[in-house]
Amino acid sequence: MKIRLSNQFKADYIKLSDQQAKLAKEKIGLLQTDFRHPSLRTKKMKGEAGKLGIYRMRVTQSLRITFSINGDILILRRIGGHDKTIVSP
Repeated sequence: MKIRLSNQFKADYIKLSDQQAKLAKEKIGLLQTDFRHPSLRTKKMKGEAGKLGIYRMRVTQSLRITFSINGDILILRRIGGHDKTIVSP
């Protein structure tokens, strides 16, 4: 699948530490090949975000990525702490 980054994702990503960015890049690569890989713990979000087809995945214990799927394109929406990504559809 192809990856597209939202402007908000780009803004969030540049705020990450070097270690967080490295882990995120690895997990994004895994997401690209198998978005249902068990280590990602991918889940469809609940409520309105879920109705819009937004998913979340785990990078680390406290770092999440939200994304949606449009055909063969994964649109990365946000990256950050659990609360930050959950409240921002």
